[in-house]
Amino acid sequence: MSLGRFLLGPIYSIYEKTLYRQIPKNNSDLPKHIGIILDGNRRYSKSYKIPFQKGYQLGADKLEEVLEWLWDLNVKVVSVWVFSTENFSRDTDQISVIMKMAEEKTVRIRESKKVHNRGVQIRYSGDRTLLPNSLNQQINKTEEETEQYNNHILNICMAYGGRAELTDAIKKITKNVVEGNLTIDQIDEDLVTEHLYTNGLPDPDLIIRTSGSVRLSGFLMWQSIYSELYFADVLWPSFRKIDLYRAIRDYLGRKRNFGK
Repeated sequence: MSLGRFLLGPIYSIYEKTLYRQIPKNNSDLPKHIGIILDGNRRYSKSYKIPFQKGYQLGADKLEEVLEWLWDLNVKVVSVWVFSTENFSRDTDQISVIMKMAEEKTVRIRESKKVHNRGVQIRYSGDRTLLPNSLNQQINKTEEETEQYNNHILNICMAYGGRAELTDAIKKITKNVVEGNLTIDQIDEDLVTEHLYTNGLPDPDLIIRTSGSVRLSGFLMWQSIYSELYFADVLWPSFRKIDLYRAIRDYLGRKRNFGK
């Protein structure tokens, strides 16, 4: 081991602790809802010349780790975008592997003692008609078995697209108008919000995207209008505590005026 690598561990640890001390604990200014776009699994696989399945597995493991960090900071709601509607255009074999992995992870998180001990309610946002029946069965069971919890909420965006979400909301509202249950004048922002996948959740205060891409790609398109954005130049499986702490520190340094 080189001297540089030998010294890197202690230096990283000191920096991590320094960043942690800069985050006020139990502060009302901390983000209550953080959204994360988990980007960079495939690029990570290519970069390290490993099978894409391994890259996604490492990404899924990283998510479990990051959720622990967020819950330790007492973040109330976490929304994670794990698979988009556009991702269904990928190779069918790749999609099949990802869906199988998603099913396994859904079971794993439902059976996690940490989830139950922390009182985490798990919900899924997206077009479930696009998902395999077996995955939907596990999703339904997971939601049912955690619906009584209210310490934290984990919102998993699966088969999710911002335009698709708004399109579905428009269809539902239009159907109610046609059936005479609504008038045009009753349609307002609150009504649209009620028909989104995320109905009942507060808008995200902070959205983090990994991989260096500087765009939201439609993630929580309606809900993110006043969200603070942070783009981390690191592939998702390599995301570290210092990346999270930097994002929160950056968020705390901004003045939010919500258009006023």
